Amino acid sequence: MIVVLGATGNVGRPLVRALAAAGEQVTAVSRGSSKVSLPKGVRHRQADVTAPESLRPVLDGADALFLHDAGGSAHPFSPRDILDVAKSGGVARIVLLSSQGIATRPHSSSHGSVGRSREDTVRQSGMDWTILRPGGFTSNAYAWAESIRARRTVAAPFGDVGLTTIDPADIAEVAAAALREERHAGQVYELTGPALTTPRQRAEVIGDALGEPIKFIEQTRDEARAQMMQFMPEIVVETTLDILGEPNPAEQRISHDVERVLGRAPRTFADWVQRHIAAFR
Repeated sequence: MIVVLGATGNVGRPLVRALAAAGEQVTAVSRGSSKVSLPKGVRHRQADVTAPESLRPVLDGADALFLHDAGGSAHPFSPRDILDVAKSGGVARIVLLSSQGIATRPHSSSHGSVGRSREDTVRQSGMDWTILRPGGFTSNAYAWAESIRARRTVAAPFGDVGLTTIDPADIAEVAAAALREERHAGQVYELTGPALTTPRQRAEVIGDALGEPIKFIEQTRDEARAQMMQFMPEIVVETTLDILGEPNPAEQRISHDVERVLGRAPRTFADWVQRHIAAFR
């Protein structure tokens, strides 16, 4: 049995589908309602990573666990307590979805130190472990969906700064491989897309898929900060803006780890848009 925490998230959903398609027994765990769409044969359980004891009946008898970093410091939880519960339930393998920022922003309390502590806890757990460090998600473009639908506009800062965003489906497939195959034990995978793309270019790709032009409006840093502060802690906002505006060489480096694990190149941003274009119509 493989337990997927955060099973209704951008990575959790395709991960559950990938594991189910591979014939694995899967328990999908989320804090929300059990009325979620799941593949046939997948069971859903409600539990909360911030209350590790709620995971005990979920993890009892499981073989492997997928643990999300829960968005950095925005949702504090104790990985040590979760892993203690997992080990007592018989879990022998863990895959942690971490962040590229652990390596690229080691002195940031929101991206570096908190995440590093979680990674260290996983490494010291005594279980077989694999750590995934993705950069920005292609699915972050969902934040533009409302303005594209209503006004065919995109507002974003740093319009011509490129980053290597990755499709959450690729992260999910790498996670599925690591949960199922022993050869990934002890590995840290940096996960990126196949090329640098800028916000302006991503808006153009969505426009091309819609068959209509998208107007790009470049925000100032202050304008972007005010918008992001509505749903992110300030410390996370500042580091995120630093990455978006002044990425260091490591944050613009294209990794080949997706191809090493899956035997194919990672999907492009255009691939993601084609699969999710209905959200922008």
